[in-house]
Amino acid sequence: MKTTKRILLLVFLFIGFFFLKVPAQQGRQSYFLHTVEKGQELQDIASMYGISRDSVVILNPGSRDRIYAGQKLKIPQKKAIENKLFHTIQPGETLYKLTLIYKIPAKAILDANPGLKIENFQVGKVLLIPTSAKSSTENPILTDNAAYSHPKIQPASTPAAAVQSNCKTMHQVKRDETVSIISQDYGITPDRLIAANPELKTEKLKRGNFICIPYPPSTRTGSGGIGTEPLSNEDLFSENKTEKQFFPPVLNVAIILPFLETESRARMVEYYEGFLMAIDSLKRTGVSIDLYVYDSGGQKTSISPILRRNEMKEMDIIFGPLYQQHIKPLADFAQTNKIRLVLPFTSKDNEVFTNPYIYQINVPQSHLYPEIYEYFIRQFRDANILIIESGEQNAVSEKGEFIKGLKQELQNKSFTVKTLNTSAIAGKMETLLSSEKNNILIPTSDSNTALLKLISQLTTVTANLRKDDIQANVQLFGYPEWQTYVKDHINNYFDFDTYFYSSFYTNNLMPDADKFTKDYRKWYSKETLITYPRYGMLGYDTGLYFLQGLSLYGSELENNLSNFEFTSLQMDFKFERVNNWGGFINKNIFFVHFTKEYEIRRITFDRFE
Repeated sequence: MKTTKRILLLVFLFIGFFFLKVPAQQGRQSYFLHTVEKGQELQDIASMYGISRDSVVILNPGSRDRIYAGQKLKIPQKKAIENKLFHTIQPGETLYKLTLIYKIPAKAILDANPGLKIENFQVGKVLLIPTSAKSSTENPILTDNAAYSHPKIQPASTPAAAVQSNCKTMHQVKRDETVSIISQDYGITPDRLIAANPELKTEKLKRGNFICIPYPPSTRTGSGGIGTEPLSNEDLFSENKTEKQFFPPVLNVAIILPFLETESRARMVEYYEGFLMAIDSLKRTGVSIDLYVYDSGGQKTSISPILRRNEMKEMDIIFGPLYQQHIKPLADFAQTNKIRLVLPFTSKDNEVFTNPYIYQINVPQSHLYPEIYEYFIRQFRDANILIIESGEQNAVSEKGEFIKGLKQELQNKSFTVKTLNTSAIAGKMETLLSSEKNNILIPTSDSNTALLKLISQLTTVTANLRKDDIQANVQLFGYPEWQTYVKDHINNYFDFDTYFYSSFYTNNLMPDADKFTKDYRKWYSKETLITYPRYGMLGYDTGLYFLQGLSLYGSELENNLSNFEFTSLQMDFKFERVNNWGGFINKNIFFVHFTKEYEIRRITFDRFE
């Protein structure tokens, strides 16, 4: 009997041990590391890797509540985007080494990561590695000791990283290119190009197709193959970035918006009208533009019929849509056909994290907070900061996240930060003000009600200070919503030397804005709508910026976004790639200043930093 019990006990222990061990083995899935950057949120990070927030949280306990710049997050590799791997650059790794690890050409890596430059090939940066479902390359596994287990490369084998051995690079055919033009660009004869691409003997070049560019006869052909001298990053980046800058003779431009929907019609028409004024300005300088305009219909209307039109694949750039439901199909179309897509309106879409052709004009304010904090510290050095708690219950109006981050940054920079409830201003404000420093008051709410109350109390406090002959410079700092209250408070804004931040701002005291308003009235015999932002000016700014950029830099626009001067009416542009394989978001911020000299200044922080 005892023997039977012992056997049962051993069986039970074995089964228990088995069930304890299985989860541990399953839990040891491959992952890579993502270093959190300023302004990134958990959902942003999940979106760029095509996984859920929960997938990140499981590997990173506590990340649901808080992540911070510089933090390294484990990202599950097996759950990442299908047929694509992600690789975190390790110390000592080069682009050449990655071609051997993953058995793919350097050009394939560079094409999958259009934001990758030799300057930002840095330890800790993440790269998208294109693979195929049939690839024998195993997923690199990052264990808790932070060491990669790379797939083994057999010295006798010849990986695809040899860049097809006979091809120096692959060239994507552009509009109007011929065999003669391409041959001349790469310094080879047409016969040599055709020999490397036999299909050209019977078929014509087609825009978008890739053709092999062979090495010149005297050039080495190893280019990263096994048995050749390892190539440096400089060599590989140089060899695989040889495409000649291309300027479309005529810019093909499409606008896709709901022009006939009752709810949006007035705003969309005004955006289009401002866009036409930008085109007129460019045509006066000699830029040729063909504009195609399409009505997207309502939210439930499919835009597929528009995308099936023959001319759509020939577009150089597309502006739109308005509705969230249309963004995904339009973004996929743009990516498939390598067409730039400008999203002028939405701030809540995640396609930009995985689509390198997207430019997102508006982004959630929280993405801009790091820039605002930096600019605030530069603008108000050595100031006495007073946070005024509004006590409002309206969570929409409260700026808790902004205030929390600002206080942390200010304390890190040794600013004096004090907090005061609005109900205690009358009794305590005077004791908290400094006579030696500028006093910057920041309410925790963006509502007009909170602002009215604060201004009323400040008026009393400053009157008492003057009565007692006490010198204290008091300034207000607030939010984008404050521009909608200007009519109510403009004199108070001037009196309290007021600032607020915003990604857009205009007024007719600015010469360029005043000229636009007059020209718009002359063109269309009507006034612009009173909206925030002004849609006519938004159409003008976005149209002028991108079409001017394409006319100046053509196919090299993305490499020159910070190189050309642009004076906006309402919104400036400071584009940054969200990652090496994604698109661009606009991180521009203004500080708007109502001075005591009754001037309104729009402070633009250096766009070229």
